[in-house]
Amino acid sequence: MTLNEALRLIAGTFVLLTVLLGYFVHPGWFLFTGFVALNLIQSAFTRWCPMITLLRKLGLPESR
Repeated sequence: MTLNEALRLIAGTFVLLTVLLGYFVHPGWFLFTGFVALNLIQSAFTRWCPMITLLRKLGLPESR
């Protein structure tokens, strides 16, 4: 799995999980969904994402 594929998987999982938690457990979880969205938006403009930094340190390849 490449860096971009892992990033999409993690972001999608966080969004889906927190939407479900917000619906079934407590609406406060929607704040985490918003946090993920804000990180995706800021990374589009700054070209820096904290999760990519972590995934690079874990050794995921940039591409195949």
